[in-house]
Amino acid sequence: MTATVPPLPPASPHLRLRLAPHSPLPRRFDGVWWPRSYDLLAELPELLAGLPPAWGHIAGITVNGAAWSAAPGRMLVCNKVVRLRKAAARHALDTVVLLAPGHGRWDLLVVPPDTTEEDAAPLMTGALSSPA
Repeated sequence: MTATVPPLPPASPHLRLRLAPHSPLPRRFDGVWWPRSYDLLAELPELLAGLPPAWGHIAGITVNGAAWSAAPGRMLVCNKVVRLRKAAARHALDTVVLLAPGHGRWDLLVVPPDTTEEDAAPLMTGALSSPA
């Protein structure tokens, strides 16, 4: 099943995403994302629209199957197919893996949607300061 999502304007001001600065040193996370819900169909289009163009077309996304709402195996975002994979419970609850063929893989720490702003702020900054 494929879901079709209307195109979004680039980088919504409501997107809660923080990306690590470019560095030759490896990092555990390439960014931190704080979605507003566990509804992938609602959250992923805004996330993908806010990513840097240099990351290329994100063609695959892996999330923890236990944490996120039901979603199709693929969805159409801005006229491009994105394959969604819900990994088994052993996949980290707090990460989303983004794959762009020919460009790379990016791991984002996910701050749970119900986290308070007070608790989310240190997570949004602290996760990007520690090396892998």
